Amino acid sequence: MTKTGKDNGFSRRRFFKLAAVGGLGTMLLPSGLKETLAQALPAQKPATNINDALNYPRTEWSLPGKFPGKVIKVTHARCVEDGKPLQEPVFQMLEKSMLSLTGASNINDAWRIFVKPGETLGLKLNPIGGKLLSTSHELVRSVIEQLMIAGIPKENIVLWDRREFQLHEAGFTPEAYPGITITGTEKKDADGSFYGTDGRLYSEVMIDKDWYYWADVEGDYDDYTLPYMVNKGKYSYFSKICTQQVDKIINMPILKNAGSSITLCLKNLGYGVITNTGRLHKELWGETSAEVPCFQPVRDKVVLNIADGLIGCFNGGPGANPQFICNYNTLLLGTDPVAVDRIGYDMILAKRIAEGVQQEDVPRSRRFMEYAQELGLGIADREAIILHEIHLT
Repeated sequence: MTKTGKDNGFSRRRFFKLAAVGGLGTMLLPSGLKETLAQALPAQKPATNINDALNYPRTEWSLPGKFPGKVIKVTHARCVEDGKPLQEPVFQMLEKSMLSLTGASNINDAWRIFVKPGETLGLKLNPIGGKLLSTSHELVRSVIEQLMIAGIPKENIVLWDRREFQLHEAGFTPEAYPGITITGTEKKDADGSFYGTDGRLYSEVMIDKDWYYWADVEGDYDDYTLPYMVNKGKYSYFSKICTQQVDKIINMPILKNAGSSITLCLKNLGYGVITNTGRLHKELWGETSAEVPCFQPVRDKVVLNIADGLIGCFNGGPGANPQFICNYNTLLLGTDPVAVDRIGYDMILAKRIAEGVQQEDVPRSRRFMEYAQELGLGIADREAIILHEIHLT
């Protein structure tokens, strides 16, 4: 195992000490908050209610979590065979990364740092690539098995994403996961309709209007698109799964590109827990990815990020384009979603350059991570990230 970075003793105390002398610190402190925010935001962007999120007091669980700036990267030369991850190596990769992150001597103690019996745990998956490129079943089953070792029964585990039917299409069904709750914000009935007999969207019952991300951008959709957005206008409401149904969240995105940038931990949260996102892509793509995770139901519930890089893509993302799918043979794990994203970004950038997709780094592609750092969600500065690498064979 090798370690890279300036300081192998990076801690929550050092994170907040670092914060106090830079832009990040003033974002965390009540005094001077609005002035610092005005400096952090790119010019000419639509206004949002980010100040509402930043006004909530932080807790011991607030992102960047127990291990700010620390990322575990574990690779296994034989974890994928014939385009399919293998269960035993994936379980081993997850176990090794959990022990390395926490310093625990066994897997029960490692998971007990983050979860405890009686809590309901939500595994936030990414199924939009269908069976071709979604959070792998081998990784999900490994997490479930290790949670059960730590005393969390199946009945307290929820597999979820924005669209329930996409989970089913990717193979996350009650038959495949007996005893596990599988749900989503946007729902269809047995006949594939989004609407009930009263003409109301089934998804409306799943949104929590006490929690919302407001942005001065209108969302106006046609009859086909609306069910995928749930509502129009300038409000994006949080899912009740996030705000009411789970106590802790384990974020499980896929290692994918989005143009010259990435769609990983922050994007899986920013766009996966709210409605009415179509309006945000053009003017506030990066801001949404950084700002939505600042709201308390996300910021204080996400205890772990496990980025699935067993199979990922380097171009054509976030969709699943077979010609750009590749085996990274990697898991990235950490409590800090910004640091995990930064390491994932470097991996995808290296692959894109090697494949001739782009020639060099595009600094603006990293801006949303830098902004997330300014908002206090984690570390985007590569020199301040402590990367522990584990290579298995």
